[in-house]
Amino acid sequence: MLRSRRPPSPAAVDSRIHVTIPRDAGRRRNGLVVHRSRTLRPDQITLRLSIPVTAPSRTLADLRRILPQPQYAAALREAEFLGLAIAKSLHPDATRSELEARFLRLCRRHRLPRPEVNVRIEGLVVDFLWPAQHLVVELDGWASHRVRSAFEADRERDRRLKLLGYDVVRFTWRQLAEPESAAATVRRLLRDQ
Repeated sequence: MLRSRRPPSPAAVDSRIHVTIPRDAGRRRNGLVVHRSRTLRPDQITLRLSIPVTAPSRTLADLRRILPQPQYAAALREAEFLGLAIAKSLHPDATRSELEARFLRLCRRHRLPRPEVNVRIEGLVVDFLWPAQHLVVELDGWASHRVRSAFEADRERDRRLKLLGYDVVRFTWRQLAEPESAAATVRRLLRDQ
């Protein structure tokens, strides 16, 4: 869940493995950092490759206490992207990237109606949807949209969505760097529908 796009510097690598165990279990082992917990319950443990590990929701709850908020949000998005079972109490926002999280913050900050996030329309997953207004917002990061096939696929998606009665507007990282303009565009499109 703590995936990084950049390889860490050798000085930043912590090769120790952190484990959480019930308070009265286990013993010390070389190479492990043992965290003893009074609250770890059997239903918060699952098996991965026959190794007992904390369930995704418990792992996220533990990370929430120790990580800065942006890193926790990234771990939460990664867990959602991987399709892991996550407790509703962790308030997942269903975003799959930092660009999507930025757009959702823009919506909150500018008091736009909350969109549905990463939902299916006729087999297509759209980034943001206001169903009553038939408005779709797609976000285009350069890393995943800089090749011809992605460009062509996006145009095909837009055409299919238009045939289904949806208006599609696209924003890039640079366009979201002017949040007032992006918010004004979405607000006007929502009002005009």
